[in-house]
Amino acid sequence: MSNSAPLKMALVGNPNSGKSSLFNALTGLNQKVGNFPGVTVDKKTGSFSIEGGRKVELLDLPGTYSLYPKSEDERVVINVLLDPANKDYPDLIVVVVDASNLKRNLLIFTEVLDLGIPTVLALNMMDEVEKDGVELDINHLKQEFGVEVVPVSAREGTGIDELKTIIAKSHSVVKVNTYSIPEETKPMLGKVKEFTGDEKDYVALQVLHQSEHLGFLTEDQKQELSRLKKEIDFDSNLIQVAETLDRYQSISQVLLHAFKRTKPKTTNEFTSKLDQILTHKIWGLPIFFAILFVIFQGIFSWATYPMDWIDWGVTEFSGMVKNLLPAGWFNDLLTDGVIAGIGGVVIFIPQIAILFAFIAIMEETGYMARVSYISDRLSRVFGLNGKSIVPLVSSVACAVPAIMSARNIDNWKDRLITIFVSPFISCSARIPVYTLLIAVAIPEKYYFGVLNLQGMVMFGLYFLGLLAALFTALALKFILKTSERSYFVMELPVYRMPRWGNVFQTILSKVKTFVFEAGKVIMIISVLLWFLASFGQGSSYESKKEELQTAFDSGYMNHEEYSMMLSSAKLEDSYAGKFGKLIEPAIKPLGFDWRIGIALVTSFAAREVFVGTMATIYSVGDDADEATLKERLKGVKNRTTGEPMFTLAVSLSLVVFYVFAMQCMSTLAVVRRETKGWKWPILQTVYMTGLAYISSLLIYQFFK
Repeated sequence: MSNSAPLKMALVGNPNSGKSSLFNALTGLNQKVGNFPGVTVDKKTGSFSIEGGRKVELLDLPGTYSLYPKSEDERVVINVLLDPANKDYPDLIVVVVDASNLKRNLLIFTEVLDLGIPTVLALNMMDEVEKDGVELDINHLKQEFGVEVVPVSAREGTGIDELKTIIAKSHSVVKVNTYSIPEETKPMLGKVKEFTGDEKDYVALQVLHQSEHLGFLTEDQKQELSRLKKEIDFDSNLIQVAETLDRYQSISQVLLHAFKRTKPKTTNEFTSKLDQILTHKIWGLPIFFAILFVIFQGIFSWATYPMDWIDWGVTEFSGMVKNLLPAGWFNDLLTDGVIAGIGGVVIFIPQIAILFAFIAIMEETGYMARVSYISDRLSRVFGLNGKSIVPLVSSVACAVPAIMSARNIDNWKDRLITIFVSPFISCSARIPVYTLLIAVAIPEKYYFGVLNLQGMVMFGLYFLGLLAALFTALALKFILKTSERSYFVMELPVYRMPRWGNVFQTILSKVKTFVFEAGKVIMIISVLLWFLASFGQGSSYESKKEELQTAFDSGYMNHEEYSMMLSSAKLEDSYAGKFGKLIEPAIKPLGFDWRIGIALVTSFAAREVFVGTMATIYSVGDDADEATLKERLKGVKNRTTGEPMFTLAVSLSLVVFYVFAMQCMSTLAVVRRETKGWKWPILQTVYMTGLAYISSLLIYQFFK
C-alpha cells in the first residue's frame, strides 16, 4: 500500500458507544453526509491527517450490536465489511466500545476481529470507568486480542492523538481467531468461498448467514446458497445463538483477568433521583411537554429576529440588484426568481439551527433517551415509535427540521411513518392563513367572558391536523409491510453536561444538509413559479394595460393603485393565471374560483405565500395591514351570484384545505432528501391533497 494513497478507515460500534463523538473529534468540520448506494441510509464521511501528512478517509458506519443485522441500517455494515470489492471497504477498522459496559460492547469487536481486517480497539468513556473505580489492564487486552488497544474519551478529547499515532502504524492482518467454527460446519464453507474469493472461514460463514441481504451477490449465487443451506439443513438461528454464547464465554474469561475494581460499585445518585421524576409513568410525559412548550416558545421568540433580518437583507439585496441592472426579464429572473428562492431557503436556517441546538443538548445530556422511553408505549398504538414524539412536536414550529430529526428513528417503517405524517401537524407557516381566514369568516365572540370563538376555531384546526396524523399513522401501520421487526432497545445513559463543540457540529451539519440538499430543489421550483407568474400574457393583458394607463394618465388612480392593478392583471393573464382558470372547474365544488386557484398554486412555494398572493390578486398594496386585507376580502363579490365571495362555507373549506394539503415545497424537498427518492414525497402529496380535497368538499357542501 502506497503511503501517499489515502487510508480508508471505518468506525464500527454499538449505538450510544460514543462513535459519533469520536468521529467528530477526529474529523472536526471536515464532514459530509450522503447516502449508501441503493438504500435510504445516511453515509457519514470525513477526513483527517496522520503522521507524515497522510490523509485518512473516515467512514462512520451505522451503529449495530452485532454483525447479525435486524434493520436496514445494520445491513449496510455487513454489505461493506464482507465485500472487498465495495468502494467503502476499509483498510483499517476502529471498533469503538463503551468501556463502562465492556462485556456487551466486545461482542461486535470479536466478530469484526474474525473478519481478518486490520483492527484497532478504542476504549471510549474511560473517564467514566475511572470515576467508577475500575482499572483495566490494557496490556492484557492487547495480548489476548492481538490488536492495539487505545483508551480514549471522545467527549473530553483525550487519547485522540495517541489513537492517530496507532492508526498510522496498524496495518497488519489480525492472526488471532476469537471464535472457533465447529468442524462439522467447515466443509460447507468451501462453496461459499468460491463466490466471495475470500479464504477466511468466518467471512464465508457470515455470507452463508446473510446471503439474502448481500447486495454484492448475484441472484444466481443467492439461489445456489439457499439451495446449499436446505441441502445441509443449515439452521442459521441456532448457529448464531451458539456462536454468541461461545463469544460471551470467551469475553468473560478475558475480562476476568483484565478487569479490576478498586472500590465498591455505586449507583449514580443524581441520575437515579432525576429519573424518578423525568421518567415517572404519570408525570414523565407532562414534564416533557412542558419542556417542549418552553423550547418552542424560545424558537418562536429567538428565531423571529434573525428571520426578520434575513428577510430584510434579502429584500434589500434584491432591491439593490433590481436598481443596478437594466429592467427586463433577466432582472426579474434574478431578483424575483433566484434571489427570492435563496431567501426562501435561508430564512429557515434560524429555526433549524435553534431546534437542532435544543435536540443536540437533550441528546448530549442524556434526556432524549428518556423522552423516547416514556412515549414509546403510547406511540406504538398508532404505529409510531418512542422516538417519533420529537419530530411530531417539532412540526408545530416547522415540518422541515422536524422531518430531518426523524433520522434518530432506527426502524425503517417507524421512521417512514413519522416522516409521512409530520406535515399534518400545523406549522407556523399556516398561522397567517388561519388568522386571515378565521378573521374573515368567524365573528369575534366570547363565551363565558373568556373563551374566544376565533381562538377555539384555531385550536380546532391544530387538533384536526393532529387527528389526521395519528389515524394516518394507524392506517400505515397495517399497510406497510416489512420483515424488519420494530424493537425499542435503548440504553439510558447517565446525565452529563453537553459538549458544546458537538452541539455546534450537529447544528452545522443539519443546516448544511438543508441548504445544499433541499435548497437545490427549492431553488428550481422557485424559478419555475416565477416563470409561470411572469410570462404568458396575451392580448387581454395588453388591452387591460392600456385601460389602466389611460386611467392613470387621467388622474383616476395614483401610482400605487396603478402598479397593483397592473400586477393583478399581469398575474391573471400569466401562465399561472391561465392554470388557475384551467383548474377552476375542479376546485369550484369546493367553493373556490380561479383567483383562489392561483393562490393554491403559488402557495406551494410556502403556505404563507397565500396571504401575499391574495393581496396581489385583490389589489391590496404591499404595505397594507392585515385589517385592510381582511376588509377587502369581506367585500369581494362572487362574479356569478353577486354574493360575498368569502362566506363561512368558502372560508372554512379553504382553511381546512390548508390543514391537510401538502402546500410546502420545502417540506417536499426534505422528504425527498430523507427518503432518497421521489416515491414517498409523491405519494405523500397525492394522499394529503386528496384528503384536503375531499374534506374541503364535504365542509363546503355542508355549510353552504
